[in-house]
Amino acid sequence: MNTSALPENVGLESESYPVSLPRRAVRRSAPKTSAQGLFALADVRVNGGRPWDITVHDDHFYERALTQGALGLGESYMDAWWDCVDLAEFFSKILGAGLDERVRFNWGLLRLFIKSRILNLQRKSKAPVNIRRHYDIGNDLYTRMLGPRMVYSCANWERASTLSQAEEAKFDFIARRLCIEPGMKVLDIGCGWGGLLKYLAEKHGACVVGITLSKEQAQFARGSCASLPVEIRFQDYRDLEETFDRVVSLGMFEHVGYKNYRAYMRVVRRCLKPGGIFFLDTIGVNKSAQFTNEWTDKYIFPNSMLPSIQQVGAAIEGLFIMDDWQNWAPFYDRTLMEWFRNFHDTWSQIASRYGDRFYRMWKYYLLSSAGAFRCRTLQQWMITLSG
Repeated sequence: MNTSALPENVGLESESYPVSLPRRAVRRSAPKTSAQGLFALADVRVNGGRPWDITVHDDHFYERALTQGALGLGESYMDAWWDCVDLAEFFSKILGAGLDERVRFNWGLLRLFIKSRILNLQRKSKAPVNIRRHYDIGNDLYTRMLGPRMVYSCANWERASTLSQAEEAKFDFIARRLCIEPGMKVLDIGCGWGGLLKYLAEKHGACVVGITLSKEQAQFARGSCASLPVEIRFQDYRDLEETFDRVVSLGMFEHVGYKNYRAYMRVVRRCLKPGGIFFLDTIGVNKSAQFTNEWTDKYIFPNSMLPSIQQVGAAIEGLFIMDDWQNWAPFYDRTLMEWFRNFHDTWSQIASRYGDRFYRMWKYYLLSSAGAFRCRTLQQWMITLSG
């Protein structure tokens, strides 16, 4: 995204989910007319009858969305100023139409841009706070939303018909890519709730070490993997020193930050024995960025960012051999839809703890993400590297 107040090549860009509405012509006509015209470019009607059309309950929505961008669009949904029957398809259409590319100026984005350039937002002292604000929300939420193996990353739907089967297929795919053999020592960076650790220990006889900066995840994983050759540590990846036969990381690279990509890869290379294999699972974007959008940064993944092919390539250059790079973006769309279905169907069990505004926030997060994968604004990469 560029701003008219800055040079064209300033690089003020962010990941495009959820989308922020363009600000062109905000002063040239009424906010309502401007917003309706912009939505029409994506075949979205205001108060229309199709599932992806939006219903506006408060006319202040138009100005808020146009002037505050992603933050205004998301917060106005959380405040019930507008609704949509099919949020995922709504986002697929507006992102697919490139409405996010029309953003010209946003003080909030400028603030994030400056912060990302001056500060290391994912530095070691900041990382635990970033992680805690998302992954320590509550295991009661995640155990209801995720599948039985607690996989908080894209499942493998190539031959699966249920989330449970797709989770199992994902782990089988990873084990085959890593060529796991009994007795191998495996490191899982950002091990989540321990699902992969448990699978590799039970099914393949591996000795596994998992690290995380989430106390809730660590507690759950230790209980789930009790009596198995699994060690769960509350540890930053930068503190790793020992070596392993294999290294794997699922859905953690999104929290590393562009200033740390090369350092992260150096740590992995240092920890990997000669001839070892590293499997990296990460969401990616089509264009290099330095930060995420305001709404996602404030409510979902603070100080997160998604890598581009260029950024990943620069980080691994001279350290690893590229063996395989797959894109599972359509699989992540389906995975997110399953997570939302689980979340919605069990919401009554936890509603009193979280509240209605949280429900709308989480629904917006899951379905806007599904829409972004659906239209291929977001990608899901499965990368196999060897040392």
